[in-house]
Amino acid sequence: MKSDLTFTSTAYSDGEIQNYQFDAKQETVLAFFPGAFTSVCADEMCTIRDKLSNLEDLEARIVGISVDTPFALKEFARQNDLDFTLVSDTSREIISQYDVETKIPELGYKVAKRAVFVVREGEIIYKEVLDDPPNLPDVQRLKENLG
Repeated sequence: MKSDLTFTSTAYSDGEIQNYQFDAKQETVLAFFPGAFTSVCADEMCTIRDKLSNLEDLEARIVGISVDTPFALKEFARQNDLDFTLVSDTSREIISQYDVETKIPELGYKVAKRAVFVVREGEIIYKEVLDDPPNLPDVQRLKENLG
């Protein structure tokens, strides 16, 4: 499925808060999560970190995306020893673009559904979108679609 998968936002990457542009050319795992500092989201990001630690060998990268501020994502990365880019989508444009937004009535605003995509050469080659927030993506199936 080809479409415009590119986006630009603020991110915590390489130890600093910076402007980040995603061009969809390099093989990438996009890992959407509802919010930093929740136990399930921390489990998801740490599982992805641990299970996909060999992505550099495959010339692939991981990009986490949530609606949290870049400052919150910086602390979330520090507390969980996350060594990949975390993109701040406070405008909710990226979660809308990838059709992974959901409204949590108790919060009164939209967040990302838990979802993973493998993007390669401008195409989505794998996606898993979870409607039940406590569930985690199938990282084994995700790995099978890499490289």
